[in-house]
Amino acid sequence: MSSRREFIQKTARAAAGVYIGTMGLSAKSYGRIIGANERVRVGVVGFSDRHRSSHIPSFMNHYKEMNFDVVAVSDIWKKRREEGVAAGKEKMQHDIIGCRNNEELYDKKLVDAVFISTADFQHALHTIEAVKAGCDAYVEKPFAESMEDARAALKAVKASDRIIQIGSQRRSGANYHAANEFIRSGKFGPITMVELTWNVNQPGRWRRPALVAQLKQEDTDWNRYLLNRPKESWDPRKYLEYRLFWPYSSGLPGQWMSHQIDTVHWFSGLDHPRSVVANGGIYKWKDGRRNWDTITAVFDYGPTNDPSTGFQVTFGSRMHNGDERPAEIYYSNGGELNLNTNKVSPVGGLTKRFADEMKMEPNLLPELSLANTEQVVAAANTGGDRLTSNHVRNWMESVRSRKQPHAPVEVGYNHSIACIMTTAAAHTGLKATFDEKTQDVMVGGKVFKY
Repeated sequence: MSSRREFIQKTARAAAGVYIGTMGLSAKSYGRIIGANERVRVGVVGFSDRHRSSHIPSFMNHYKEMNFDVVAVSDIWKKRREEGVAAGKEKMQHDIIGCRNNEELYDKKLVDAVFISTADFQHALHTIEAVKAGCDAYVEKPFAESMEDARAALKAVKASDRIIQIGSQRRSGANYHAANEFIRSGKFGPITMVELTWNVNQPGRWRRPALVAQLKQEDTDWNRYLLNRPKESWDPRKYLEYRLFWPYSSGLPGQWMSHQIDTVHWFSGLDHPRSVVANGGIYKWKDGRRNWDTITAVFDYGPTNDPSTGFQVTFGSRMHNGDERPAEIYYSNGGELNLNTNKVSPVGGLTKRFADEMKMEPNLLPELSLANTEQVVAAANTGGDRLTSNHVRNWMESVRSRKQPHAPVEVGYNHSIACIMTTAAAHTGLKATFDEKTQDVMVGGKVFKY
């Protein structure tokens, strides 16, 4: 663990200067604090369903008060670019500039900040483009689907003074903050087990046949879409249904597990798993996809220098039977902390009588309600849900104050490690580990790459 922290600390020191006080402000960032009367010009990188259904409704809740404005849309697909321009004009009541690609967006010096909601494998690379152009960014998860991209993006962000908010919106939920504070207070006792589940029954989830039929190669830029991925022949499904196809997305780990595993890192203070094994397959949807429709992953968490202590985490997800109620339950010897009910309770905990007989020190948990103001939304289109709205506002506030947001770049880097370890275990059938020195995911003694 120490070498992991040293890696990030060295990168930060080399790139971002000396921090002022305890506010996380470098001297350069302090000089860039934006005045309240100065409008922040925002660009949209990828006019996606996520942006249309969640980012913009959340943004509209706060943009007037925060003096933010959407002024441009960059999308390599002509249809989406035109839709983004039209939607932006309707919302903002002024003309929106449409850009054919990010170079055009940044070369014209149109924006101060961007929403990035492109294909999963592009997030880290588009973050690099944004910070090199001097822009702050709200970046959707998963942050990266390869360690090569994750390392490059972390380095680029740390070499800049830009504000990056990873789209891990649980970090802006009052109930999640309450859970974190309770666990870190020591009252919960050591975590012994975490169960994470995310099950849906949505045959059309990530499938867009009607939209795929509208996509023509001449209306987009396939080579620009592929970025650093292996060259493949034109395939509109891999462009629009990318979540079904590795190496453009890991599917279930990157899309859903990245949210839930982040709470494990947050509450425990650990950066990543010690090891991961995974099993699953394509059991229901035989539609040409590469990514599994069912997965169970098992993680070992704990200090890397002390294998005698730690806890297990399981993540289970299926796309063919589920009630769309993601579950996160933390267990200790004293009971459970349930983030569906937002309650801490002694359910399943060691009883006082048994503890007395065995002369053990029980952690006897009381019945306790955590803050119950934000609920996780598992539907494909969440709208301006409270968690996302809170998270977008926190980013906007950070852009103005230059203080670090709730989910800075390290949050994305760490969830990427866990997701890539899961992908490596799933693809090879082997136990995946993490090399602290090289910052690589390892399976079978080899570096895992897409």
